[in-house]
Amino acid sequence: MKFSNLFAPTTKEAPKDATLPSHIFLIRAGFIQQCGSGLYNFLPLGKMVLDKIRDIVKEEMDKSGANEVQMGVVTPAELWKQSGRFEVFGAELLRFKDRKQNDFVLGPTHEEVVVDMVKNRVKSYKQLPLHLYQITTKFRDEARPRYGLLRGREFIMKDGYSFHASSESMAKEFDLMEQTYRKIFTRLGLNFRAVEADSGAIGGSGSKEFMVLADNGEDDIVVCSKCEYAANIEAAKRTKKESKIEPPEATKSKFHTPSTNTIEAVANFFKVDEFYTIKAVIKKAIYANSEEIVVFFVRGSDNLQETKAQNASKALELVDASEEEIKKAGLTAGFCGPIGLPKEIKFFIDSELKEEKNLICGANEVDYHLVGVDMFNFKEDRYKDLVEVKEGDLCPLCKSKLEMTKGIEVGHIFQLGQKYAEALDATFLDENGKSQPFWMGCYGIGVSRLVAVMIEASHDQKGCIWNLQTSPFALSIIVSNAKNEDEMKLGVELYEFCKSKGISVLLDDRKERFGFKIKDYELMGFPYALIIGKSLKEGAVELVERKSLEKEKISLEEIKTKLEGLFL
Repeated sequence: MKFSNLFAPTTKEAPKDATLPSHIFLIRAGFIQQCGSGLYNFLPLGKMVLDKIRDIVKEEMDKSGANEVQMGVVTPAELWKQSGRFEVFGAELLRFKDRKQNDFVLGPTHEEVVVDMVKNRVKSYKQLPLHLYQITTKFRDEARPRYGLLRGREFIMKDGYSFHASSESMAKEFDLMEQTYRKIFTRLGLNFRAVEADSGAIGGSGSKEFMVLADNGEDDIVVCSKCEYAANIEAAKRTKKESKIEPPEATKSKFHTPSTNTIEAVANFFKVDEFYTIKAVIKKAIYANSEEIVVFFVRGSDNLQETKAQNASKALELVDASEEEIKKAGLTAGFCGPIGLPKEIKFFIDSELKEEKNLICGANEVDYHLVGVDMFNFKEDRYKDLVEVKEGDLCPLCKSKLEMTKGIEVGHIFQLGQKYAEALDATFLDENGKSQPFWMGCYGIGVSRLVAVMIEASHDQKGCIWNLQTSPFALSIIVSNAKNEDEMKLGVELYEFCKSKGISVLLDDRKERFGFKIKDYELMGFPYALIIGKSLKEGAVELVERKSLEKEKISLEEIKTKLEGLFL
């Protein structure tokens, strides 16, 4: 393409609300245009990148044996009501009525729709397994849209759904999708990790996120320094923590502990390590039609991981309980412990405290603590994984030290089990002729989000740095002075040569100053530029690599061979 025909409006100023490089550069370089809060249009350059990413995703999904379909963005609310998610999903689900006052939603995900598509059409185990996927627009009414394409309300996603006759078949497809996703992100040239993750609102028994490592990542990731273990902080596990400090030994008894309503104060009072104390975190759990006070107990040296706590309590949301709400529930803030709680209070205990001895906890009485507490007489379902894993904790697989890094989620795969099939009464006949709900898997990739991720992973202070896999053009031929006939003639000749060889090329034939053109090139970030300018008098041109900005003089006799070697 010739730049004089390209719609690529560049700007010097960044949007006022833009803080991340991808948000700043994609708008400044004319790849996207914001048309509303969390809403973006893809301009020609952005659409070229989007299509390249989409093509790679589609190629690998088709190779895996999945079938591409297209589902509507607008979904009848009745399907969401049947699954139970119409109310549970929260305010992010955009609900509306049509002219006949029927309820609809704009789909943020399509589990219900695809189950309805398969229901009564796949009737026998002989038709399974089946994997259907689409690449389409989604809508999630984010409370605080930000970061450009990384946290928009409307987005393009690849979502796939598989149907199986058994949990073993579902697990096999889950593993296949993990390998497929690895191929996709490797082809895109990204530095990524597959991490253990929380299933969130989608549900299911197991999930993995694919995280691109980036300094501006929105998620904290725990990674092992020696093995492949990696997990989102919300789902991270560790080897059970031990202490080299001797535990305090005491007969179980109650101590008067005035003004010791913090873990630090308790540890100082008894002259013990915080490891041997129990911390109570009191929260208000909010459900679809009710709310209640819930208490979570972890070691004094640990912190509560709120997503784990939310999953344990099965709440839609956990918020801090007020002093008045705590008192009304019959609890004593600062002196709360797992022994002697009011019977109606729901509570959970971190699994690492199970069968521990000689601990110190609140006595559920102002200014009193219990010592010599042993954790033996609690029901099994009280124990949950509740702790936030920290840097330096030990890997659950190889016991090496864990490290913290930042990542941006680009993909997520789930083992859904029979949750949606049961809710929507979608069944098949098994080998014995009995009706069974489908086993399902769910697999997503943020296609439009990947446009931004490519830049978060590769940019400098001047602008974007695209790789050959995703760049709109592999090469920009910059004619320094469009009024110079010799320069323009050579530019057109090399432009036609590249097109004849299948090299994606942009000819900057604009009647602008050279400095303006080179700044646009650096901002847009195509992998290479060929500058036709002053060196032409010496019978040479300059080849610039965008990533390093290094220049190489190449003679006119060698340039075509050089381009063939570089791109073909």
